[in-house]
Amino acid sequence: MSVQPTRYRGRFAPSPTGPLHPGSLTAALGSWLLARHHGGDWLLRIEDLDPPREVRGAAAQQIATLAAFGMTSDAPIVWQSTRGGAYADALERLLEDGFAFACRCSRNDLSDYEGIHHACIAPVAARADTTRQPAIRLRVGEGVVGFDDAIHGRFEQDVRGEVGDFVLRRADGLWAYQLAVVVDDAAQGITHVVRGADLLDSTPRQILLQRALELPTPAYAHLPLVRDASGRKLSKSDAARPVDPADPLPALRHALIALGQDARVLNGIGSVEIALQRALAAFDPTCIPREPMPSTETTLVSPG
Repeated sequence: MSVQPTRYRGRFAPSPTGPLHPGSLTAALGSWLLARHHGGDWLLRIEDLDPPREVRGAAAQQIATLAAFGMTSDAPIVWQSTRGGAYADALERLLEDGFAFACRCSRNDLSDYEGIHHACIAPVAARADTTRQPAIRLRVGEGVVGFDDAIHGRFEQDVRGEVGDFVLRRADGLWAYQLAVVVDDAAQGITHVVRGADLLDSTPRQILLQRALELPTPAYAHLPLVRDASGRKLSKSDAARPVDPADPLPALRHALIALGQDARVLNGIGSVEIALQRALAAFDPTCIPREPMPSTETTLVSPG
């Protein structure tokens, strides 16, 4: 059951795959500033859905780092690893209503179709194998799904043509991000989703799920990704440095610049609390750029 919000509710939802880095901080700060600018709440959710990719202790480290940067959740932190029952209920409803179906197609089966699923093509033997759990996919129909992003404007996608029937529960039993994020945004009463632009093309899939589950569609704003001096999106493979919670002001300054804000408001500031107050007072959402700001930084970028 979803919460019926009475005011702006935003959130930051990192995956515990490592410490927070400049891109993660930019996404967190952008979502926090927009929530506070609108007099709303800012919530934290840990998207610990994929144990093989998680780093032990990373979630606690992320939470502590955010606190060192002056950002703490206005409600109890939600851990997706505890939410399996809610996802199972949503999946059962989708199956009962005919929106979802079991699928035993492997990646190899779909390789000739660029991984896009339009019909089950698994070998007969695989389809008859009851010893292995199938994946569950959403049945995607014809038509374009569009929405108005606060930063990028109108965005439209032919989900069937570009993505196909997408996975809701993996064959290994793990929950897919698309289902979990939709269920949890509704349950937490999130009115505005603010996150990195690398998730822009995930939004039409989430809107399809919201419609199928009769859940509200929040407003969306996709922040520019932080890139290195050559224009590459930074990632963990670049072996770059995480942000330093012991010295937060330089990283806050760079995050403000990435968000198109005037970082000079932090000149002469010696505390995180006052820095956030000054940043919020001067914050102008219309200055957030669509494209990454030029940067000479070589530190990692990874929005949550």
